[in-house]
Amino acid sequence: MSAASPVVLVANRGEIAARVVAAARRIGAESVLAASAADTDSIAARAADRVLTIGPAPAAQSYLRPELIAQAAVNAGADVVHPGYGFLSEQPRLCELLEAEGIAFAGPRPETLRAVGDKGSARAVAVAAGVPVAQGRLITDVHDVAALGAEVGYPLLVKAIHGGGGRGIRLASSEAELVALAPQAAQEAAVAFGNGDLYIERYYGSARHVEVQVFGDGEGGVLIFGDRDCSVQRRHQKLIEECPAPDLSPERRRTLHDASRALVRALRYRGAGTVEFLVDTLSDDVVFLEVNARIQVEHPVTEEAFGVDLVAAQLLLALGRPTELPDPPAVPPAVAIELRINAEDPAADFRPNAGRIGEVRWPHGPGIRIETQIASGFDFPPYYDSLAAKLIVRSHDRAAAIAAALAAVRATRIEGIATTLPMLAAVLGHEQFRAGPVPTTWFGREWETLREGIR
Repeated sequence: MSAASPVVLVANRGEIAARVVAAARRIGAESVLAASAADTDSIAARAADRVLTIGPAPAAQSYLRPELIAQAAVNAGADVVHPGYGFLSEQPRLCELLEAEGIAFAGPRPETLRAVGDKGSARAVAVAAGVPVAQGRLITDVHDVAALGAEVGYPLLVKAIHGGGGRGIRLASSEAELVALAPQAAQEAAVAFGNGDLYIERYYGSARHVEVQVFGDGEGGVLIFGDRDCSVQRRHQKLIEECPAPDLSPERRRTLHDASRALVRALRYRGAGTVEFLVDTLSDDVVFLEVNARIQVEHPVTEEAFGVDLVAAQLLLALGRPTELPDPPAVPPAVAIELRINAEDPAADFRPNAGRIGEVRWPHGPGIRIETQIASGFDFPPYYDSLAAKLIVRSHDRAAAIAAALAAVRATRIEGIATTLPMLAAVLGHEQFRAGPVPTTWFGREWETLREGIR
């Protein structure tokens, strides 16, 4: 570590890059943004102390090149690299390149990333740790899957071993569908993640998606910062997240937390991460999905509910300093809801929208937080994902948080491009969502009704 203020290289873009820059400032570190040519005048770039251009706009030529990130870290004199989420955040190769240069990585060790980045391996670790898992099988040949499907039973999910963000996932209700969809999922996964390996597992059509926020010290110690419900999803992509997950019995919450703690201890996990589960609404089944070995898009909802800074804690741990995190209760003192505002047109099958943004107006008031990569006059680039901003609200209970979130959505204005704001307002106003938690299949079933309300 340098004798002066530590230097943090931010190896990402968009709102998460701006978030890491803010965390670096909070701990007294200098921030250097590793940016593609398309992002050198972004909000994150303007906030950072320095900017290094690492390559052209396409991610495959910039943000997905570990050797370019490692060289940028060397050139910046970085003490630590924070990868954000996506891109190289779960790629052990970057960790190893940094380790060779004596530069810390704000995340798990390479061996941990390998253990949980391959969902087959993660499943084996979970089983060894006593974590409940769904019936599943690895696919060794995408053109010979009929026998595996018969073993698991239908319906089932085809899932990318190295996947995330809903890509490389297909629902198969019959052998014919499995045979047709497996090659499609493999191709999509190969393009998105550079690896087309797949596995299949039992599909729970009435389950909720609940995840547990963990923070490990790397030596087996772990803090559990509650749970989140992420069940409002479109095509396996999360739209709304809540902390804490509503309507969990103390026994079920204890099962989720204890399983997550056991898994983190078994992995000697270092830093922030989440352990994801399906919680079936028709039975007592709780089954392990995966470990996300990084900070997640929805981390602010947990930060707001618990009053902590998980990103700053990641940096402090990587720098060998105390994380300043408290020992949290099982249930936080507040309720928080996060809304993902995407540059997509809900009226046109969620078609992505790039282009010049006009006026941007954000809501203000107690318990409102905005994480964004856009501003008035910003050219939203077509090269990356469609996440434009996150709107987070905090209140004393779920009903008040939903009311505050709906008011905040209605007060938000983003002109020049279509966004998912109308869809979010429709969900927040829907009586079934307001009444309590919904399963992951709810949005798909209700979308036609919801769409009528926003035309």
